[in-house]
Amino acid sequence: YKDEDSTIPDGIKPVLDNVRDTMVSEFSIEDKKFYEKEFSFFSEVTGISGKLKPYIKKSKQEMKVKIDEEMAIIKVEEGVYLPSNPDGTVTDINRKSGRPLQSHAKAPFMASFQIKKEVPRVVDDHVINEEVNSTLAAIFKVGDDCRQDVLALQLISIFRTIWMDAGLDVYVFPYRVTATAPGCGIIDVLPNSISRDMLGREAVNGLYEYFITQFGPETSPEFQHARNNFIKSLASYSVITFLLQIKDRHNGNIMYDNQGHILHIDFGFCFDIVPGGVKFEQSPFKLTREMVRVMGGSSDTQAYIWFEELCVKSFLSCRKYMDVIIKCIVPMLDSGLPCFKPATIKNLTARFVPNKTDKEAAIYMRSLIKKSFESFATKGYDEFQ
Repeated sequence: YKDEDSTIPDGIKPVLDNVRDTMVSEFSIEDKKFYEKEFSFFSEVTGISGKLKPYIKKSKQEMKVKIDEEMAIIKVEEGVYLPSNPDGTVTDINRKSGRPLQSHAKAPFMASFQIKKEVPRVVDDHVINEEVNSTLAAIFKVGDDCRQDVLALQLISIFRTIWMDAGLDVYVFPYRVTATAPGCGIIDVLPNSISRDMLGREAVNGLYEYFITQFGPETSPEFQHARNNFIKSLASYSVITFLLQIKDRHNGNIMYDNQGHILHIDFGFCFDIVPGGVKFEQSPFKLTREMVRVMGGSSDTQAYIWFEELCVKSFLSCRKYMDVIIKCIVPMLDSGLPCFKPATIKNLTARFVPNKTDKEAAIYMRSLIKKSFESFATKGYDEFQ
């Protein structure tokens, strides 16, 4: 559908309906039972988000009680899996793990599951499958179109492939988002990560202080390793957020993992859509004073210079694949996603500065870094949030 309320069918819908109906009609009896069992299980879990809507204006504790109540009655059938992780089966739900998430009009919630999967392991030159049990957390949404997040993460995966092929030592983490039905979806929770917003709530004064607390003094090998990871990920996400114009980069949408990487989540605002329709975030990408402090505190340090070099190399590598990236976006232009406007492709092409030489493009990227460093608007947006 072209809208979140599933009232305006996309032009391709009849074809897709026919494909699905044909596939299902040809299932064996056993396969059809499994298909129905899987979709029934997932509908029950996702449906909790819909049942929370009357509780939006109530306290988090009241919402938590409702989630626990609904989770307690879900039966986990053998062999079912989470759509974003089909390589493992769900053995149980952590019934008290449900947590309502902040949203002004929707009712997303997070829950964790016990997962069993088979992992190949080499023993005496033979590959054997070892059964591994783990816990997996996921976010469930109803009434939220997740396709925009899916598109952004597909593009981030393409950027990652481009940089790997170029031999660039940068880091991005395209986590999994699966749109399961019109206006419904599941989002993987980033493992071993915490948002910058949560760090603030835990009375961590600054990012540099967090790194020292987590990894030791600045002179330690652990801190140096974490800082390297930070720079490699900051450079790649800086280029991506500029090219795709990913906005709403407040501290709740920026994560840090236990290796020091910075990670971005929530791509509801990208290309030509901004929160509230007001372009508050004026800088090309987010580069705050506390981020620079982790890199030594000024633009003259070796760490900062390395960050600049990685940004330039990442940008130059992407320019060669501009047409590939654009071709992945064009089929979605008629999808009804709010991020697309008539000038989207023209604006995206302009950000690659295709008419500049590599040397001119490198100078251009350095000017973007300079403009981003401690932008007044970035600081103001964080304070507003």
